[in-house]
Amino acid sequence: MNLISIYDLSHAEIEAILEKGEELKKERKKGVKVRKALEGKTLALIFEKPSTRTRVSFEVAMRELGGNVISLNWNELQLGRGERIRETATVLSAYVDAVMIRAYRHSTVEEFAKYASITVINGLSDLEHPCQTLADLMTIKAYKKKLAGVKVAWVGDGNNVCNSLIGGAAITGMNMFVACPKGYEPAGEILEKAKEMGCEVVIIENAEEAAADADVLYTDVWVSMGEEEEGEKRKKVLRNYQMNEDLVSVAKKDVIVMHCMPVHIGEEITEGVMNSDNSVIFEQAENRLHTQKALLSKLLKY
Repeated sequence: MNLISIYDLSHAEIEAILEKGEELKKERKKGVKVRKALEGKTLALIFEKPSTRTRVSFEVAMRELGGNVISLNWNELQLGRGERIRETATVLSAYVDAVMIRAYRHSTVEEFAKYASITVINGLSDLEHPCQTLADLMTIKAYKKKLAGVKVAWVGDGNNVCNSLIGGAAITGMNMFVACPKGYEPAGEILEKAKEMGCEVVIIENAEEAAADADVLYTDVWVSMGEEEEGEKRKKVLRNYQMNEDLVSVAKKDVIVMHCMPVHIGEEITEGVMNSDNSVIFEQAENRLHTQKALLSKLLKY
């Protein structure tokens, strides 16, 4: 089984991953050693794009489960010298048990999965970031005690993280509001799939309208990797979509503030909100480890 899109998982599968993640989190905090369930298994991590949380959480997750990890930069592979994805995927399938690939284009991940005969995990593409969404759902459920009916307001660029979160909302029954300027909406195919599942995503330009009475406020960087050339333009267009104290004040008092990191303080979020009592950003980042362990446990069969 692969995880290329959050839509690859059913509601029951997501719930099982979140439950397993919570169990593993509690055991780790108590100092309980995890059974070496993936002993003898090897996970290859391929990074076309730089990473902090994805790299470290996957490496630690695999090692704590008793498995082996190989981290590979795209340019360290023959892929960086023009070898086709087809050949790389075929060869690595003979060496390792699974591959996590973090790429610029979603088509790269899809093509790798097409030719691989092992498990392939999307560690981020320009369309989706499903592993982030699993950690997000675990965090929301921990604080709101449920997912169905929770109002999530996304503020800013309707990017890859937003796309996967929309999918997560559609699968689990959350209500999704996206505040973004024209031209920065989530992907049409993601919205169409959500609609097919009975989830109407509300897309509006006014951030305060989206944030009103929200249970969850979520934002991300205004300039993602690969968008640096239009950085100043994006900052100008998105400047009215900052996660600041005024915006938080229109949400519910117990709203949780989320951000997938890295954070650019003073751009998409203020220092005060980042470190406020409403912020769960660092726990959200920690949960990447626990959901990654749960996901690997599922995909590599234990």
